[in-house]
Amino acid sequence: MTERALECCTPLGSATITDAEAASTAELFKALAHPQRVKILNLLAVNGAAMCVLDIATTLELPQPNASHHLKLLSRAGLLTRQQCGTWAYYGLNHEVLERLSAVTAVTRPAAALGA
Repeated sequence: MTERALECCTPLGSATITDAEAASTAELFKALAHPQRVKILNLLAVNGAAMCVLDIATTLELPQPNASHHLKLLSRAGLLTRQQCGTWAYYGLNHEVLERLSAVTAVTRPAAALGA
């Protein structure tokens, strides 16, 4: 997991957020800013287990180099785990970072706005 991912994820409704927290949270959103990367996360969530690059590329009908590129960006952001097994790399969801990302997006309305 990247160091940025560890700094991440003060909820957006918090009174304060540090520059480092804002930057690392933005990196997670940036990593998700491509439809194929969102589809990769969805595939891994539905599959429930780590998958090799070839299976991901085949399932999503992506050229293998494109799939590898997207997987690299998701891994670098800390959203995926990567395990090397011989010549194959297996990718899975990093549930810890995804839970933090989920907490970031759980914005609650301030009490003053509830009456509006």
